[in-house]
Amino acid sequence: MEKWVLAIDLGGTFTKVGLVNRTGDIIGEKVYDTGAKLPYKNFLTKLENVVGELLRTHGKDIDVVAAGVGAPNANVNTGEMENPPNFSWGERVPLAKSIEEICNLPTTIANDANAAAIGEMTYGMAKGMKNFVVLTLGTGLGSGIVINGKLLTGENGMAGELGHVNVDPYGRKCNCGLTGCLENYASVTGLKRTVFELISEMPEASSLKDISFNHLTGVMIAEAAHNGDPIALKAFELTGEVLGSKMADSAAHLDPEAFILAGGLGKAGDLLLNPTIASMEKNLFIAYKGKIKVKISTAPSAHAILGPAALAFHSLLDHS
Repeated sequence: MEKWVLAIDLGGTFTKVGLVNRTGDIIGEKVYDTGAKLPYKNFLTKLENVVGELLRTHGKDIDVVAAGVGAPNANVNTGEMENPPNFSWGERVPLAKSIEEICNLPTTIANDANAAAIGEMTYGMAKGMKNFVVLTLGTGLGSGIVINGKLLTGENGMAGELGHVNVDPYGRKCNCGLTGCLENYASVTGLKRTVFELISEMPEASSLKDISFNHLTGVMIAEAAHNGDPIALKAFELTGEVLGSKMADSAAHLDPEAFILAGGLGKAGDLLLNPTIASMEKNLFIAYKGKIKVKISTAPSAHAILGPAALAFHSLLDHS
């Protein structure tokens, strides 16, 4: 019988659950509010109900062999979410153990960007690649690093926090407690902050000057840039400069075949891609120049569970 896995993408706002086979077919996908500010047991009760319904409806005719989970601050070594931001579930959340008890399936968890990297290697832009980096550019900046076909997890299970490399030691304050982290410059939030700095510095007319910070979105900035708005165009240029320079630094450590940009900011396309590539090439060590691809992920957000599914299948292979 064909093997399927239970895939769970746990986000600060929504959780997506579905059943996935090795070729990436999805059945029974459900999306619901995570309830990150409610007690952890509320989330588990909701998950148990959703998974129970899913398995009753679809599980009779298929062989569900494992579960894979992508979640913020998830540690692949401990099976716990450690100090997850924007959650009221405590400092160490025993996620893998809880899901194993609910589903009676071997469960592997990883942070959402690591799961996305395995998803890209299995089903997406990184198919056939063995050395690459996925950068998830959303509210923050996550990263998943694959070396020789294996996810780089590190000694403490938390490798790949490129969002918290330093751009400017006297720069913007980060929610992590550090100053000048990359994610404060190369993310949707960072792009918005750059726009507001430019509004205070540039006299040119801009449609963005009439929008409050809380109402401004990455899509609005991209639309303004496509319409020739000087502040929006400059904001993307500066964002690409910072991101490309730090990608060049990462290349010196990792020698990757490609960087794959995913998440909301990646949807800006060439507005972000062109200045990022130019800055990366300018700052690359000569041995890497012209050799590293930069691509934008084509995976729709609806396919967020493919990463956790790939994680479960890879974990099965590792233990077989």
